[in-house]
Amino acid sequence: MTAARDARTYDAVVVGGGHNGLVAAAYLARAGRSVLVLERLDHTGGAAVSTRPFAGVDARLSRYSYLVSLLPRKILTDLGLDVRLSTRTISSYTPAERDGRPTGLLVGGGEERTREAFVRLTGSDREHRAWQDFYDLTGRVARRVFPTLTEPLPTREELRRTVDDEDAWRILFEEPLGVAVEERFADDLVRGVVLTDALIGTFADAHDPSLKQNRCFLYHVIGGGTGAWDVPVGGMGALTDALVGAARAAGAVIATGHQAVRVETDGRTAEVTHRTADGEGVVTARHVLVNASPKELARLTGDTPPPPAEGAQLKVNMLLERLPRLRDSSVDPREAFAGTFHIAEGYEQLATAHAQAAAGRLPDAPPSEIYCHSLTDPSILGPGLAARGCQTLTLFGLHTPARLFERDNDAVREELLKSTLAQLDAHLAEPIADCLATDADGRPCVEARSPLDLERDLGLPGGHIFHRDLSWPHAQDGTGRWGVETAHANVLLCGAGAVRGGGVSGVPGHNAAMAVLEAGQD
Repeated sequence: MTAARDARTYDAVVVGGGHNGLVAAAYLARAGRSVLVLERLDHTGGAAVSTRPFAGVDARLSRYSYLVSLLPRKILTDLGLDVRLSTRTISSYTPAERDGRPTGLLVGGGEERTREAFVRLTGSDREHRAWQDFYDLTGRVARRVFPTLTEPLPTREELRRTVDDEDAWRILFEEPLGVAVEERFADDLVRGVVLTDALIGTFADAHDPSLKQNRCFLYHVIGGGTGAWDVPVGGMGALTDALVGAARAAGAVIATGHQAVRVETDGRTAEVTHRTADGEGVVTARHVLVNASPKELARLTGDTPPPPAEGAQLKVNMLLERLPRLRDSSVDPREAFAGTFHIAEGYEQLATAHAQAAAGRLPDAPPSEIYCHSLTDPSILGPGLAARGCQTLTLFGLHTPARLFERDNDAVREELLKSTLAQLDAHLAEPIADCLATDADGRPCVEARSPLDLERDLGLPGGHIFHRDLSWPHAQDGTGRWGVETAHANVLLCGAGAVRGGGVSGVPGHNAAMAVLEAGQD
């Protein structure tokens, strides 16, 4: 097939219309650069989208990514984005059984109420004091580290001086997180709640010598300088829509249904070959920003691919007629599900689940966490659903690496979904199945996605939601000035796999745009 050539040369071509690519496009277009965004799918947003997954049901769910913490207000302000983020009033609820009776730990609703919950669960306020001390420490780190994410990469020693707390540096940057968790907390359930932030999309043990669990934990506690996780009002698609509007208003051209298949560059000018339903075309650019995984970047440029990545999560979306009643009747389900509802995430349970998965089998008690978007933001429900009292539930399962699904993705996914919901049912006064709404065809409103599904649908390598293991937010050999540089001077990586990537942040998009604008000043 002969490639058609676009006579126009763009200042920048962005490969991939996910949220990071849209951030980069908006910044560059607002700076007066000509920008073309090439998106493979028929819509923008990547994993940051809202969809109606259930036939005939007016519920617009954040299908993949679902919470915002790492998105700097600076990006919202710089791009003039009309995006509302709503803070959850409850941080988390973790059900448990002690002495044969149902109980749990509710974190949120005020400091005194949280302290009372710790005392009720553990018999004293020792764990609450340890909790306060530990999160005071992470809060200090968050306030100092988060602003650096949109600045040129500091060296390791510069970041250490910025943190200016040797105890915090040791705990977070130098020794496995499990050491601090075990030293500071005595209660198994409390230990587990702390550890979960180190395991989101990250298959690791608390004592993994690679410290990838520490890196995951760090990004989950520094967001916004506070570590609070916000709900995007209108769903994740509202953020994508705002970014599309900002990019187009500034003059960027966004072409969906255009799959980039090759990037050729001499370091000064690049040619991007793309494929559509009508054939192939070629566009010329001074800079190419790749909003895709490092694996995809290597495929486009013909370079050596990075080590394989592997995701390790189950994503489940549900629509309920009503929230289920809890066995722990002291807690209102509207509070329990308003924050993160932890299931089978005691410290020893997490260790056992990891060991079983590492040995090649599904965990007996799959750990997961759930939250109800519609409690904080009912706008995602149509008027009829809201009037009936319907609610959404988003479940994120841990310790289920892609390798477990390779023998039969559909069968293993269904087996895992069944056992995961059984773990939830153990803490409910009624089965979750009895609360599920049904779609227009009478089917229960529940959908599950394995890592292999995410690889197929979104191009995530191995289904890894961060494209690869998260990096430290400081310079290392070969990371470049902004953490987005590649082996080619005018090709930049602006996706989640960049240094300081991962999550819905826009940070790699911002940093890639800054690198392009700096290059133009040389």
